[in-house]
Amino acid sequence: PHMISSGKANYILQVKGKSMIDDGIMDGDFVIVQHQQDAQNGDIVVALLPNGCATLKRIYFEKDRIKLMPANAAMSPIFTTHVKIQGKVVGLLRKYTN
Repeated sequence: PHMISSGKANYILQVKGKSMIDDGIMDGDFVIVQHQQDAQNGDIVVALLPNGCATLKRIYFEKDRIKLMPANAAMSPIFTTHVKIQGKVVGLLRKYTN
């Protein structure tokens, strides 16, 4: 598929947790991530936090901080002044089991 062979560096990560369920990204899914260090407001990104933890969230650049927004009403956003973007989600793979 084009999202995997776009000529750009892509990789696949398995999702852990329920922070993006309202965007249809479930615990155990695999996301296809395009390696890049920049993003636009609202992109779903893999972000490395200052504490060394990685997270999958929608990113929003505010005046003096960055908001990493989960797609789960039961969870709160993460606010930070520094984040390292590891890539942007460009696809999703899900294994169906009976």
